[in-house]
Amino acid sequence: MDEPAAETGSEGGKGRLGERLSLREQVARAIRAALVAGEMRPGVVYSAPGLAARFGVSATPVREALLDLAKDGLVEPVRNKGFRVRALSARDADEIHRLRRLLEVPTVADLARDGCADALPALRALADDVAEAVKHGDVLGYVLADQRFHTSLLELSGNARLVRIVLELRSQARLYRLRPLVERGELSRTAHDHHDLLDLIEARDPDGAAVLMERHLAWSRRMEPEEAAAEHAESVTAPGPFAERPAPGFPEKPFGAP
Repeated sequence: MDEPAAETGSEGGKGRLGERLSLREQVARAIRAALVAGEMRPGVVYSAPGLAARFGVSATPVREALLDLAKDGLVEPVRNKGFRVRALSARDADEIHRLRRLLEVPTVADLARDGCADALPALRALADDVAEAVKHGDVLGYVLADQRFHTSLLELSGNARLVRIVLELRSQARLYRLRPLVERGELSRTAHDHHDLLDLIEARDPDGAAVLMERHLAWSRRMEPEEAAAEHAESVTAPGPFAERPAPGFPEKPFGAP
């Protein structure tokens, strides 16, 4: 059974545009972001109790969240140890990138033909969240804010299947080169793309919106692995990195803390 939803720092127990999340869903979202950002490395085995201690929650919602992620192929259970992070090859990354281009670029162009005036204020607030995460060097905050923005934007298409597929594809990405760029403050241009995209949608410029979305996706692909060597990463058991010291980008406060 899921524990009640809790306030979680900047997340506040909410998903996109006020969506309430259970504790299990909050933990799953945080772990997904850590996987995407490369904070949890391929081949490493993480224990549910170790992650639970880091998050300040019981092991039950963490274990349930990890089982959900295992169903999505992001981690795999290791008997009596925990869950191993699965690697992403260069071929996997290319396939994900091509599928996202096929789905997201024409969808954004269609939204620009409409203009989406009523939705722009809320989307601009989400774009501000992306910029704030970059400003503060918050890698996981960036990943989460970026996902909220793009998910909310795609939802305007009214195509729930498309949104679900893109979310699944985004969760499989591995932006291993992201942290150094965030820490050096080199993501400001990419963060500003979100406002630029909204400007093009507001101006009803589908061609411009499509070009910008292509560029944005190309940048994401450059953050991903170029070689399949990660597939052969040594399998080791993590010594409780999230329990023994603050993992970079992870919440400093336990879920539910004031």
